[in-house]
Amino acid sequence: MTAAQTQQAHGLGNRDLLDQYLAAGFAGRVGWGERVALLVIDMAGAWTSQDEMIGANLDGVLRNVRRLLDVVRTRDDIPVVFTTMAYDETYSDLPFPSRLKTPHLERMIRGSERVRLVPGLDRRPHEALIEKPRASAFFNTNLPSILAAQRVDTVVVVGCSTSGCVRSTCESAIDHGLRAIVPAEAVGDRSASAHEAALFDINARYADVLSVEEVVGHIERLPRTAGAVTTDA
Repeated sequence: MTAAQTQQAHGLGNRDLLDQYLAAGFAGRVGWGERVALLVIDMAGAWTSQDEMIGANLDGVLRNVRRLLDVVRTRDDIPVVFTTMAYDETYSDLPFPSRLKTPHLERMIRGSERVRLVPGLDRRPHEALIEKPRASAFFNTNLPSILAAQRVDTVVVVGCSTSGCVRSTCESAIDHGLRAIVPAEAVGDRSASAHEAALFDINARYADVLSVEEVVGHIERLPRTAGAVTTDA
């Protein structure tokens, strides 16, 4: 391969890359299963306050997350699971390489405002809250057990950040044999370019990226499932 060919192969725009993916069988659709859960990723102070080291204005994302919560909460057969990241003040549960790569984690002390959910989410007592030690909501948490107990086969993933914890959670979802759906307007990132690139990759590799309107419409049409199990926090 010539230098020019190498540059072209490594410089595809998203449209050209999507065409290449589609020709190769990438970017298929996982679709919806029968039992759905809503995963709200890291909508807490450290990520949603612009005064924080890695914070950003996610007001629009929060409005769309609230819209989905309002729809889901009209039913008793769709569990809601929230996540945050939190560590002991001694850092005994925060490996040193993680502190070197992402030192903002040292500020995420268990019990602090930084790791508390945004009050506007109005978390209910039966909606689980998981402290995850890494980007994925599945890594070293009881999320797989929570979902398995309710026979969930589809997760709707919302929250932040698109390029980090949302993407990682979607990758883990498909690794666990689950369908993942991402409402585009209900996820956000501090970087617009990282957000767009991550959504492209998520849609091509791990999940179906849909509009909030499409997701709301599908949930409203879902037949109610008997035998729902309440999730305790």
